[in-house]
Amino acid sequence: MFNILLGVISVFFTLYGMYYGITGLFAFFKRKEETISKKKNNKFSIIIAARNEEAVIGNLIDSLKKQNYPKDKFDINVIVNNSTDNTYKVSKKHGANTIKCEVPVKSKGEVLHYIFNKFKDKDNDAYVIFDADNLVHPDFLKYMNESLNKGFKVAQGFRDSKNYQDNWLSGSYALFYYIQNFFFNLSRKKINSSASINGTGFMVEKKFIESLDFSPITLTEDVELTTVCAIHNEKIDFQDKAITYDEHPTNFRVSLKQRLRWSKGNLQCWKYYHRDLVKSFIKNHNLACVDMYLNNLAAFIQVLSFAVIGIGFIEKMIVEEVSFTVFGLFGMLLSYLGTFIVSLFVTIYNKKSVTAMMSSLILFSIFMITWFPINVVSLFKKEIKWEHIGHNRSVNIDDIIKS
Repeated sequence: MFNILLGVISVFFTLYGMYYGITGLFAFFKRKEETISKKKNNKFSIIIAARNEEAVIGNLIDSLKKQNYPKDKFDINVIVNNSTDNTYKVSKKHGANTIKCEVPVKSKGEVLHYIFNKFKDKDNDAYVIFDADNLVHPDFLKYMNESLNKGFKVAQGFRDSKNYQDNWLSGSYALFYYIQNFFFNLSRKKINSSASINGTGFMVEKKFIESLDFSPITLTEDVELTTVCAIHNEKIDFQDKAITYDEHPTNFRVSLKQRLRWSKGNLQCWKYYHRDLVKSFIKNHNLACVDMYLNNLAAFIQVLSFAVIGIGFIEKMIVEEVSFTVFGLFGMLLSYLGTFIVSLFVTIYNKKSVTAMMSSLILFSIFMITWFPINVVSLFKKEIKWEHIGHNRSVNIDDIIKS
């Protein structure tokens, strides 16, 4: 009976992997671009939630002021919350509309809910969300404007890195997002499905977000908004030319805390929204609902799959001794080589230096394996607090683009 159960679970994992593998391949297909239904310079309100970000917020504001977009069609708003440094003064000095959050907030999601309500009477068409440590390509708003004019109410830009060369860990984060950009967001665009929101560098139409009365209840507001969009059958566009340069952690302990919050947030999204995802899929036959149902279960699926593989490996070692040990090691080697090849491909595809990324390419599999203990903790730890991630990589947008 136990072996039958293991067999059924193994089949599920195989189908799970095949689903993402096959759908990811559509990124290589060509697809006709959507026609732009109207020509309009939409008005954007840029929102930046900032907590103790005095070292980086000025460079972000400066990069936004260099947008190749009419200056009267966007405004920059820094929402300072729970700060104990000079974030407010630096933001004001660099010319942003700086607002002190007037209600207690514990997370970025709560800050967004606060400002969406505060700006209800504001004259704008859409919001664009950035993290305080970001830098933004000068053409970002131009391409987000295209998405709005094509009829999309939500769009995600390309998440790049401003510090992928710092060490193997920051480079691994960059690879993680390059893979997601290509094999998920781009592939979904090619099959006329919905991309996912990646935390920063995304746009949402004002009327749409107000119709949702979006008030995040999980630790991951980006995954939650993606899930809500899937439930409402609202397609998220992917604008790979609208680039945000993000600062990734270089400290492993910080990385563990951050990814633990991500894993727990995904599980929370499944807990609160899995029934609505099923109902929406039945009603709309929407692939995005399948994506988010499986994505929000990722932590549970990885832990269970590792457990099944481990049990099977031990059982075979006892029965077949050395032969399976060699076979198992060969399988792990193939898995490592496959991960390395995929990582190498996205590095070259995104025109990054292979030499500069070599340590990350070699160790990226280790980065992915470390998700296992993170996911185990996320399954059993009930309370996980949203913790601020400090940033201090002060870089100018002109230096990023030149490099």
